[in-house]
Amino acid sequence: MRNLASIQIIKELIPIEGADAIEIAAVLGWRVVVKKGEFKIGDKCIYCEIDSLMPNRPEFEFLKPRAMRIRTVRLRGQVSQGICFPLTLLSIDTKIEEGLDVTEILGITKYEAPIPASLSGKVKGSFPSFIPKSDETRVQVLQTVLDKYNGITCYVTEKLDGSSVTYFIKNGEFGVCSRNLELLETEENTFWKVARQLDIENKLRTLNRNCAIQGELIGENVQSNKYKLRGQTVKFFNFFDIDKRQYVSFSEFKQLFKKLDLDIVPIIDENYSLTNDIESLVKTSVAKSVLNLEAWREGIVIRPLTETIDYIASGGLLHNDRLSFKVINPEFLLKYGE
Repeated sequence: MRNLASIQIIKELIPIEGADAIEIAAVLGWRVVVKKGEFKIGDKCIYCEIDSLMPNRPEFEFLKPRAMRIRTVRLRGQVSQGICFPLTLLSIDTKIEEGLDVTEILGITKYEAPIPASLSGKVKGSFPSFIPKSDETRVQVLQTVLDKYNGITCYVTEKLDGSSVTYFIKNGEFGVCSRNLELLETEENTFWKVARQLDIENKLRTLNRNCAIQGELIGENVQSNKYKLRGQTVKFFNFFDIDKRQYVSFSEFKQLFKKLDLDIVPIIDENYSLTNDIESLVKTSVAKSVLNLEAWREGIVIRPLTETIDYIASGGLLHNDRLSFKVINPEFLLKYGE
């Protein structure tokens, strides 16, 4: 689970040219604009990530014009992601150690974008327990993971801005899920309409295996249709073997979707040497979308060519301890108010 607010160390303070009142603080892999002199290098702070929805308290009054949500902003030409608060915000007896999660203590919740009626659908049940959800961890909290895997060969795909969908076959039953729920088939539901349009059920049945495929639903009436598509479609990024409880390797992933005749997300690099420099990774994410050269891409997803599970290096940060993470393009966040 993502720690929206945690105790972190100010690792570095960087001056901003021409700015007398503010400076940049380095926290984890993030860059945050702070008031000059408020923190020293080595100080502990309460770091609140972007997408934190702050409670209605006097200390957070300044966020009311932003509906109490912490967003990516640009201040004096510098991209700032998150907010650093002093420890005086807390009144707890617990020893305040680096990494302590204070999300619940402060009453912070995660911002969730409203779901259009065409995507919400009628609920059949909760998301199946036999399939992992398709979450990705932001690279800024993964320095120790990057240090361990620095230099390994990875593949890089474009992270698309749509709505997550999962299709599966298990013991002969076909299912359709949004990010968090399994959905009943209705004529109005877009996830099901696209499933029928792409003939996904019949295609999956040809494999004669219990499996799930996950992708991003994009197109008209989905996230402002940044890719200027007609209708809707899905670009896939995961193939999960339900019986083996594992994702397939990159080479098998490509082979399977070619056999299924279903589109995968744009592949940017199939021979990428992973760096442990977070700032460099963020710069790599900044580009226009393969699907629409007039729109910023949301970011990139990086994975090793061979599926890797590492619960020790993950330390609970990687989703399902899978070596897979996202690097979000800050220009995308600034452009689209994220």
